[in-house]
Amino acid sequence: MTTQAAANTAATDPIKILDTVDVPLVVLRRDSTLVCFNEAAADVLRLSPSDIGRASRDISVLAGFPRLEEQCGQVITSGRESRADFRDGDRWFVVRISPYTEGDRQVTGTVLAFTNVTAFRASIDQAIYERECAKAILNTVADPVVVLSDDQRIQWGNRAFYTMFFELASLRPQLKNVLAGNHAFQPVAVDHVFPGEGQRTLMLDARPLSLPGHSQRRVLVTFQDITARKHTDAANDLRAIAERKEELWRSEAFLAEAQRLSLTGSFSWRVTTDEIRWSEQLYRIFEFDQGTPVTLELIGSRVHPEDLPLLRDMIDGARGAGTDFEYELRLQMPDQSIKYLHVVAHGTRDQGGRLEYVGAVQDVTARRLSEQALGKARSELAHVARVTTLTTLTASIAHEVNQPLSGIITNASTCLRMLAADPPDVVGARETARRTIRDGNRASDVIARLRALFTKKESTTESIDLNEATREVIALSLSELQENQVILRTELASDLPHVTGDRVQLQQVILNLLRNASEAMSGVDDRPRQLVIKTERDEGDYVRLAVQDVGVGFDPQALDRLFEAFYTTKNDGMGMGLSVSRAIIERHHGRLWAAPNDGPGATFSFSIPCR
Repeated sequence: MTTQAAANTAATDPIKILDTVDVPLVVLRRDSTLVCFNEAAADVLRLSPSDIGRASRDISVLAGFPRLEEQCGQVITSGRESRADFRDGDRWFVVRISPYTEGDRQVTGTVLAFTNVTAFRASIDQAIYERECAKAILNTVADPVVVLSDDQRIQWGNRAFYTMFFELASLRPQLKNVLAGNHAFQPVAVDHVFPGEGQRTLMLDARPLSLPGHSQRRVLVTFQDITARKHTDAANDLRAIAERKEELWRSEAFLAEAQRLSLTGSFSWRVTTDEIRWSEQLYRIFEFDQGTPVTLELIGSRVHPEDLPLLRDMIDGARGAGTDFEYELRLQMPDQSIKYLHVVAHGTRDQGGRLEYVGAVQDVTARRLSEQALGKARSELAHVARVTTLTTLTASIAHEVNQPLSGIITNASTCLRMLAADPPDVVGARETARRTIRDGNRASDVIARLRALFTKKESTTESIDLNEATREVIALSLSELQENQVILRTELASDLPHVTGDRVQLQQVILNLLRNASEAMSGVDDRPRQLVIKTERDEGDYVRLAVQDVGVGFDPQALDRLFEAFYTTKNDGMGMGLSVSRAIIERHHGRLWAAPNDGPGATFSFSIPCR
């Protein structure tokens, strides 16, 4: 703070106090000359010590203050402060003009306190602008809009509302609940007569408005003219009903024809009442007269006797679980012909918890007969391939070993002649014996090379989903398993990691284990022929696949020989399957083993590392 004279030490302390105030302060005498100002005034109003003693009208920043001297004079005369707005460029201030007195309490001047309200005025201007924009936008809306206060007085309405002038008295109870926040307003359609337009139908809706910082509640009421839509909807409803009837008829016709062409029928089964409904095609599949009441007993009369236990298990499981099911059954028709059916159903429950199944039944007889023919051809082809492989192996051994064997015979004959000589040629006989040993090693090397050819053939490695590979093998073996009356159950782990290896070779192992298990149960008649294939994580970042049967099992004493080449317990077996399988698994850095079950049958498992 700068004073008028350095000698005026009496004013020094109060002026220093004013410098601590952030609000710009300016002191004027009765004649409007500048006495002093604080540092905030120097910074904000750009005042300098040279302005002290000058009249306010001669100071540029104060000269722009309208009627400043007049207002200061009024404050000095009345002794009461006043306020005035002051604009300095882009800045706005509210100036409080207060009188000040000296020792004799006589008003000797005024104190001007400048409060910067630029940001405040800008926010007010923005709010006013946004309000006017909102009003202008809502006035362009063709539908009436009105805002009501908590006592349901009209606070604001757009131009369309005042043009319509709708009576809201009938809606007061509902609007009261909306304002109280108790209930949501349910839109209501009302009829209103408009002068010159006649009766129109309006859809009224209301929504509460909550404004931040305001406790009073408002409600926004909107009106939508739905007269044209109402007439259009009525006409469209009639047209839509006719179209839906036509579409339903066409859909039923298409469905019936599609079912006939695909040999697929549909059904529904209400479990609590055993009410069963069939499509026309399903009647044709079972060869029952159309409209015949369908019961579970009637269905059982067509099921093949050997599949009746499976049907009973399916019904018992469906009654309890309420989950989807999928089975394959055989029918024995009156002419003793056999039909193969594929059944799929989805279970749902209504609000009362009553269970109902909706499903489809497909006649897959032609496909099954084709699969059986294909399986027979595949078996014959596999037999030919085995014979060809054995022939090739025999011819290769004979060809490769023939030359060293001839050398052995020749050298042996020469050795005998040398030893029979008189005197015996021991040195020559010794050399001939060495050549005989050489030819014997050559023959041994030939056998070793042939073994390497069949056991160390390079394979193609890839990342394999063992579950997926297993499913593919099951799909190929399903018809064979069903022909052998094997009930297959899979327990494939959902979180099984991938492995790295030869997909074809691993599937060859799985296929061999499945066939061995199926053949092991071929003579079982006193219990269901159940086969379980399971995958799971094994210790040490390995995955395990196990095939479990309820067949005849194996002699524990023969456990060590099961995986030997040419060892077999089958009358028509070659004894190569498990030997080759173990070699494949070992090439994948795993192991293959067998274990007897606690009950009947055995479990063959292999474990290989994850990728």
